[in-house]
Amino acid sequence: MDCQKILNSLKSENFIKINNTGGWFEKGTSIYAKEIKENIFLLFVVLKKLKLAKVQALIAEFENMSSIGKEEPIQIMFYLSIKNREDFHYFEKYIKIED
Repeated sequence: MDCQKILNSLKSENFIKINNTGGWFEKGTSIYAKEIKENIFLLFVVLKKLKLAKVQALIAEFENMSSIGKEEPIQIMFYLSIKNREDFHYFEKYIKIED
C-alpha cells in the first residue's frame, strides 16, 4: 500500500490534516478529518512506526473539529484497521485512490 497515494487522495477529497497533540493516538500519527454530519467525522489515521505504516478509518463523534487529536471521541460508530492488501478493498469504498 502506497501511503503517499492515500495522503494525496485525502487532501484532494478536502480532508483537513489535524495535529495529534493528545494521548489517544501514538506520536507521529497523521490525522485527516472530514465532517460528514454535525460533530460526526470521518477520520483516516496514518500510524507510522519506523518503516511501517498502518491506516485506520473511523467514523466518530467529537465535541467539535478542534477536539480531534486532543481528546478521545464521544463515541466511535465505525472502525476499520487497514494492515494489508486484503483490507485495502474496504478502504477504497470510502475514498477514491488515484493511481
